[in-house]
Order: sequence, then structure tokens, then C-alpha cells
Amino acid sequence: MNTAFLIQFAASVLAVGGLVLLVAWARIARPTPPLDEARARALIAEEFPGRALEGVWVATDGAGAVARSGAAALVICRVGDGYAARSVPWAQALSSSFRDGRLRVDLGEVAAPRAVLTLEAWPPKNLAA
Repeated sequence: MNTAFLIQFAASVLAVGGLVLLVAWARIARPTPPLDEARARALIAEEFPGRALEGVWVATDGAGAVARSGAAALVICRVGDGYAARSVPWAQALSSSFRDGRLRVDLGEVAAPRAVLTLEAWPPKNLAA
């Protein structure tokens, strides 16, 4: 082995190590504050402008929310270090599985296949279907 080979090999090792560190640093998730009703309403207004809300139910752990807007349920759920907002029919949200305090709403998408929200009760008692 000559000196040029060793220098090139050392530079390659340093470059690969730098890339590995960059990838590890980029994957560090930023902390996401838990949702409250005001923040949930703000996210819904941003994602679904002009939609009138009849009710908002925020998960007890702050990881998501469900809102009713006419015949649609607007669902917000934590995905990674942000939130995904999707619209499903209200009837589908009402009939979603609710066991052990967890509501599982099937969103039917690859990026966000299911929203799992921790709620005290479902369906809501204060709003007629």
C-alpha cells in the first residue's frame, strides 16, 4: 500500500462518517407540543379553510383531535414530528372502533393509514349524529 491510497482511504472514511452523522442528526425529531382545543382549531382552520366546526374533541394525551363539520369528520393525528389532517365521512368516524379508551379511525392512506386517538368516550354525547 502506498501513501496516496491511504490518504484516499482515510478521506473516504471521514466522508462516510460525516454523512452518517448528518443522517443521524437529521432524524432527531423536534418535540411537538400537545394539542389543546385552540391549537386544534387553528390547525383545522389552516388545513381546511372556511369549514364551520360543530364540535372539536381533543385526545386526552394531546396527540390528535376529531372535529365535526357538517357531514365530514376532520381528523388530526400526530405523525412523526408534526400533524396530519384528513377528512373522512362523519358516519365513518362515528362507527370507528373504540376500545380501551382508544378511537381508531381508518384513514385509508399510505402516509397516514389510521388515526389512533385517546378519548374518554366515543361517540360524543353532546352532539347528535
